[in-house]
Amino acid sequence: MDLSKYSSSSDDGRSRYESQKRRDWHTFYQFLQNKTPPVEMPHWNSTHVLDFLSYLDQFGKTKVHLDNCVFFGHPEPPAPCACPLRQAWGSLDALIGRLRAAYEENGGSQEMNPFASCEIRTYLREVKECQAKARGIAYNKKKNKNKSKKICSSGGGSSKNNSNESSSSP
Repeated sequence: MDLSKYSSSSDDGRSRYESQKRRDWHTFYQFLQNKTPPVEMPHWNSTHVLDFLSYLDQFGKTKVHLDNCVFFGHPEPPAPCACPLRQAWGSLDALIGRLRAAYEENGGSQEMNPFASCEIRTYLREVKECQAKARGIAYNKKKNKNKSKKICSSGGGSSKNNSNESSSSP
């Protein structure tokens, strides 16, 4: 895979979003290249993405209280505790959005995009709910008008793959 367009030069006129997307793509690519054996793009799947997200947790700065912590459910605990630091849900959600776009920009098919899979959407939803519960924050669910609930299929890929509008392959 040619990573030359992902050089580290920050003075190349790209937006902050494009620069971050490039860095995220390179980091994910390197993560999979360091596996034994290395994993190339055509073989990427949601398991690789989940492994990457788990790996990133070690660099997290968000305290997520465990169920048995005395501060579980308290948004502003009065004292420190031994609960783990994790990546914040919002950071993971933004990361997946950038990687989802980068995957397709680098020749990956929308239908096979591991960043758009049901497993990843489910994982992000569970992280959001877990972190909110641990901090005692209620997230109000958005009411979707004129939108049907997306149903996950076992085939992975994007939600468009599961809609009635998907085109058939030759």
